[in-house]
Amino acid sequence: MRNYIGLIHKDADSDFGVSFPDFPGLVTAGINLDDARHMAEEALALHVEGLLEDGEAIPEPSTLDAVMADPDNRDAVAILVSLKAQSRKSVRVNITFPEEVLTEIDRYAEAHGLTRSGFLAKAAQDAIKAKENVRAA
Repeated sequence: MRNYIGLIHKDADSDFGVSFPDFPGLVTAGINLDDARHMAEEALALHVEGLLEDGEAIPEPSTLDAVMADPDNRDAVAILVSLKAQSRKSVRVNITFPEEVLTEIDRYAEAHGLTRSGFLAKAAQDAIKAKENVRAA
């Protein structure tokens, strides 16, 4: 299991954002710190899974000293985000949505640092967990 540094950013009127210096462009957010950490783990796993599917190399984790040496990172709080071993095989599926729903999905996913597939997978998992929690109550 590798650990990557995530940087938590928080503006007064925003959620807790998380970026990854080793993966430029990969960002996610959470409504509180616990949610941000959870979203960071999911976003990192999905991003790395996509890189592997595309045959791209996974970078070695940067050191905390190297990340914090960048002046742009000094206002953030550094956390370790674990990249758990991917034991699941991804399967490509073909599904159909109304165009406006797909547009909303893509807009939401992009705003939260997820791919379309990552968002749909998370939404499905959340719905299943919610149903299981109702049954258990």
